[in-house]
Amino acid sequence: MKILAINGSPRGESSNTQTMLKAFLKGAAAKGAETEIVLLSEKTIHPCKGCFACWVKTPGECIQKDDMKEVLKKLWDCDLVIFASPLYVDCVSAQLKTFMDRMLPGILPNFVKIDGVWRHPLRFETSPKVGVLCNSGFPQMEHFQVVHHLFERVVLNMHTEIVMEIYRPGGEILRAKNLLLKPLLLKYKKLLEKAGKEVVEKGRLSEKLQKQLEADIVPPDTYIKNANAYWDKQLAKLDKTK
Repeated sequence: MKILAINGSPRGESSNTQTMLKAFLKGAAAKGAETEIVLLSEKTIHPCKGCFACWVKTPGECIQKDDMKEVLKKLWDCDLVIFASPLYVDCVSAQLKTFMDRMLPGILPNFVKIDGVWRHPLRFETSPKVGVLCNSGFPQMEHFQVVHHLFERVVLNMHTEIVMEIYRPGGEILRAKNLLLKPLLLKYKKLLEKAGKEVVEKGRLSEKLQKQLEADIVPPDTYIKNANAYWDKQLAKLDKTK
């Protein structure tokens, strides 16, 4: 199985998103998967111009000369693409949304009706399965509602299916250096590794393991208390500079 992970975090290698992806892909690789992470923070990918040149002038290829061509080729060649992002304004990052907009060359302009809904057909014979990985600074699952619904629509456009969704509320805890939290964070990373193995072996993430991954690492009230204390400390530093 070829797995391509698209990390849309502007923090790139130092992001919570990358921490999660590395643990998941470690498990997938242990079961023989070929894995790769693309850091959009290190790529030059311009916004879609909406010119439709990729449909009528240069079919299947964007006229913009940037890094998208290289990544897009990898996407349509993999078995599973993981769209990974921190939560920004209840949705994915600007970097990941720009990437998704630029996937337009992968579909054809004509409309076809599928299950009563008009859609664009794929340019290719097959489409990779989709995985979603997202983390949020908020400690509640309800903040991922928009992302969940977004990818329900994305897979319709890609003519494929979602085989895994991993959401991490209270994601900033992954950056914690507290020694008391170390065993809890290690346990969570082991669950991510287990998820990677399961997706390779069974083709999808089980509901049981998904719920384990969504469970609180620390109580939400404790998380919020410490988060607010952190920001109060940062604001106090700002006051001293005035």
